[in-house]
Amino acid sequence: MTVATNTEEAGFRPASRIASIGVSTILQIGARANAMKRDGLPVIILGAGEPDFDTPDNVKEAAKAAIDRGETKYTALDGTPELKKAIAGKFLRENGIDYALDEITVATGAKQILFNAFMASIDPGDEVIIPTPYWTSYSDIVEICGGVPVLIPCDAEAGFRLQADQLEKAITPKTRWLLLNSPSNPSGAAYSEADYHPLIEVLLHHSHVWLMVDDMYEHIVYDGFRFTTPVAIEPRLKRRTLTVNGVSKAYAMTGWRIGYAGGPKALIKAMAVIQSQATSCPSSVSQAAAVAALNGPQDFLKGRTASFQRRRDLVVNRLNGIEGLDCRLPEGAFYTFSSCGGVLGKTTPSGKTIATDAEFCAYLLEEAHVAVVPGSAFGLSPYFRISYATSEADLVEALDRIERACAALRP
Repeated sequence: MTVATNTEEAGFRPASRIASIGVSTILQIGARANAMKRDGLPVIILGAGEPDFDTPDNVKEAAKAAIDRGETKYTALDGTPELKKAIAGKFLRENGIDYALDEITVATGAKQILFNAFMASIDPGDEVIIPTPYWTSYSDIVEICGGVPVLIPCDAEAGFRLQADQLEKAITPKTRWLLLNSPSNPSGAAYSEADYHPLIEVLLHHSHVWLMVDDMYEHIVYDGFRFTTPVAIEPRLKRRTLTVNGVSKAYAMTGWRIGYAGGPKALIKAMAVIQSQATSCPSSVSQAAAVAALNGPQDFLKGRTASFQRRRDLVVNRLNGIEGLDCRLPEGAFYTFSSCGGVLGKTTPSGKTIATDAEFCAYLLEEAHVAVVPGSAFGLSPYFRISYATSEADLVEALDRIERACAALRP
């Protein structure tokens, strides 16, 4: 008897819900870049969406202490009381929003928060409005949950921000959610209070539309930009808004996998149902660490943000000095999202014509050994994203290589 050795022979049939979804482009580029590095090539990877700082010492010590106390068992389903109290304190202290403990949920990263919320609230055919460029997981999660992503292009001229007239035109009777991210991955664009007001006015006229805001990069803003979040501006939105955040970016805790959110009690309860059948509780040790992060010293954040701002200025200035590239100055996060429209149609030294941003990024990787991510992965072309959460030395070398690669292109 012959035993099947691959999925085709075994008759595997993937679920239709993932038919149009593939592995993240970012992960694919990272895998290719790492393979090249293993082969001895000097690849510089500017694709990672995580800080290059270490988790603060007080946070690591809190985790060790939790282990020593034996806090390694299951916890409450969607967050320990201690962590929920810390999150409530953070929302009140930093955002002016008063959430009760049963209006707060904790999950294994903010990605699970999004998944839980959409799975708990979307019926087949429900629409979710997502401005582009957007974090790649947004639309995929909506599709997996049976929803329809409604992608609204927001280019550099609009500051990569959704405009009120665009939102008004996009809303239909099937619209379930509007999803906003400020500061944004991948563009670094952020919404000020003045930017939010026109969008809030539209939402107030469409009571069936709920709002989800991803505030993950809240603490990484520059040039005196004042971060705010919609519920802090308009309390009437609180009854239909999920405010999402986490500890991964501000506290360099990506691997600890803790995300959280505040929202209406009924939604939080429904999200707990989804989580109960998926992962159950988040890591007990990571939750103890998150308590220390939120309740502990916050002064180090300014120094880290200042470091990111120096790197932002370096990258933006250099990119804007390269013929064919154009880079908007981002308000926050640690990404630049640059137009490469000026190099499309040009020919590489090997004779290949660059037709798309994906082909330009492939050229940089294969010829300049610099890994960046095409804007097409984020729903908007022709752009490319650089993560400057790496050393200034690597950034300078990478930018030198990009400049030489662009100079080598022929009309």
